[in-house]
Amino acid sequence: MKTAAFLITLFYLSALGLRGQSLQTPADSLQVMLHTVDVSKRQKVFKIASAATYSTVATGLYFAWYDQFDQEGFHFFNDWSEWNNMDKAGHIYSAHIQAELIHGLARWSGYEDDKALLIGSAASLLGQLTIEVMDGFSSGWGFSVTDLGANLIGTSGYYLQHKYWGEQRLSMKMSYWPVAYPDYQVVSETGLFEVDLRRRAQALFGQRGIERFLKDYNGQTIWISADIKTFAPASRWPDFLNIALGYSANNLYGGFSNSWEINDENISVDPNLFPRSQQWVLALDYDLKSIKARSDFGRGVLRFLDIFKWPAPAVSYDTEQGWGVHLVFLN
Repeated sequence: MKTAAFLITLFYLSALGLRGQSLQTPADSLQVMLHTVDVSKRQKVFKIASAATYSTVATGLYFAWYDQFDQEGFHFFNDWSEWNNMDKAGHIYSAHIQAELIHGLARWSGYEDDKALLIGSAASLLGQLTIEVMDGFSSGWGFSVTDLGANLIGTSGYYLQHKYWGEQRLSMKMSYWPVAYPDYQVVSETGLFEVDLRRRAQALFGQRGIERFLKDYNGQTIWISADIKTFAPASRWPDFLNIALGYSANNLYGGFSNSWEINDENISVDPNLFPRSQQWVLALDYDLKSIKARSDFGRGVLRFLDIFKWPAPAVSYDTEQGWGVHLVFLN
C-alpha cells in the first residue's frame, strides 16, 4: 500500500474521530438541536482545510520521495502480481476508508448526504490518482491501471453500500504483526556476495516501527469484515461480532520474484526453503463501533481503532502450507 495514502487516511480519521461531538455530528443535526450552527462557516473551514491538506501532502510527497529519483515522460507500468498483489489490496483498503472519512467531514460541514457522499468518493479518488500520476512520471515506476482499478473498487464499495443500504455492512480493515526474518545467508551466482535475508527485509521494508508497519507486505493482512447483524437483524447474533475474510502473503523478498542483482550479479532465494505464497483467512472480528462509549472522545477512539483488525480465532489456507487453525490469528 502507498505510504502516503495511508498517512492521508490517518489524518482524516484523526480529524473526524477524535475531536469530540461537534465534529462527529452533521451540521444539519446540530441545527435542529441547538439552532446555532453556521453551516456556511463550516463549509468554508472544510474547503480550506481540504485544499490545504491536499496541497501540502501532494507537494511534500513529491519533494520527499519522487524528486529523489529519475523522472521521464508520462508512461504506464504493469505491476499486476507484484508483491502478490498485496499493494492492490492496500489500495482498496485506503480508498474505501478515505471515502468514508471525507464523507463524514462533508456531512459535518453541512452538505446533504448525497452530495457529501459524492464529495467523499471524488476526493478519495483524487488523492489516490495524484499518487498514480506522480508514479507515471517516475522512471522506476509508471502509471498503474490496476492500481487505479483497485482505487475504484475501494471507493465504489463504500459509495454503493451507503447509497443503497445507508450503512457499511462490509467494512475494510487492516492488521499487522512483525515478522521475525531469518538470519539466513543467500549467496550470489558466482559466490562473490552474500546477503542476509534479515538485512534484505530491512532494506525493502524499513528497520522498525511505523515504517515497517506501512511497508512490510509479509506482516500485513487486508480484511473485508461483514457485520452479520445488519444482514440478519432479527437473529441472536451479537452486535459486536463480525466475520472477516483476510488476504495476506508470505516470503516476499522482491516485487515479482525473490531474486535481485548486486553489481550485475544475480542473487536468488531458494524457493524450496522460502516459497512465496498467498494466504486467505476466515476469522471472527470485533465491531468496536457497536460498543456504547460514554463520551464523544471514547466513541472517536473506538472508531479509530475499528479500521484495524484485532487478533481472534481463525481458519487459514496458505497456497504452500495448506490449511491451518488458529486459536488467535496474528498474521
